[in-house]
Amino acid sequence: MLGSAGAAVAALWLALVIDRVLGEPPVRWHPVVWMGHYLGWAGRRIAPLAGVALRADYGRFAAGALAWCVGAALVASAALVVQWLAECGPLWVGVLVTGAALKPLLAWRMLRREVLSVERALGESLDAGRQQLSYLVSRDVTWLSESLVRESAIESLAENLNDSVVAPIFWFAVAGLPGAAVYRFANTADAMWGYRGVRGGRVWEWAGKFAAHADDLLSWIPARITALLLALAALRWPRGIVREARRTPSPNSGWPMAAMALLLNVRLGKPDFYVLHRDGLSVKPPDMYRALRLGSRVVGLAGLFASAALLGMSWPL
Repeated sequence: MLGSAGAAVAALWLALVIDRVLGEPPVRWHPVVWMGHYLGWAGRRIAPLAGVALRADYGRFAAGALAWCVGAALVASAALVVQWLAECGPLWVGVLVTGAALKPLLAWRMLRREVLSVERALGESLDAGRQQLSYLVSRDVTWLSESLVRESAIESLAENLNDSVVAPIFWFAVAGLPGAAVYRFANTADAMWGYRGVRGGRVWEWAGKFAAHADDLLSWIPARITALLLALAALRWPRGIVREARRTPSPNSGWPMAAMALLLNVRLGKPDFYVLHRDGLSVKPPDMYRALRLGSRVVGLAGLFASAALLGMSWPL
């Protein structure tokens, strides 16, 4: 039992090393891209075109829930097959296979690169910074000031630090490769379907409701762990985090974003929706790099705590 836990720990660190050195696999081989293809195909058959009255539509809700469950079952089954194949061979082969399969479910290097790209683009012009930010966020960026562009980038960094790193690692420690894979499916489904009203020419109010709540459920614990890890990375507790986290409409994303705002002592917000740490300073270029340093420490801490949990769960009482 300790041997299998040791293999899981080795696979986790292998995945983190691959992410740091190589980054993302080619698009055509990326499992998260495959998930997106399925969700796009199913979504076009579930969500009605814009122009339909926004009303309670339990048929669309049921269809969305069924499509989500089918997709999650397919993802879990594929991950179980990979996990079974990894366990059939020598231990070192299992580590290689599991680590290689886990890597696409983690995306710290890509997230770090995209946030850095926003700051570098701002060095060229405000319009270039806005354009680069548009690859990170779904909000309208055309009117954002330089400070608001940086705020949005740091918010995206904090939120995706949970979605793309801490939560997949957490679910890998809890339920192995299938756990991490199903979480990434749920998070991708929420990103594509979890909208109120109209997006992309379709009404998602009811078609995407199940996906949104499923992601809320699976992200609840990891989001709070991410906030704790940020505090550990900064070596101090972000006082007032509970109050600030509750300012966002999401039950989860506010935690890492509020922690980041308080620890950096900057104001973060989405205009007309919420402001976190209202008394904080405006975001400056050094704050972007401070946020990235905190994020890098969180990745290492997440790996260490997950390793300790895996080894601790396997140790005989």
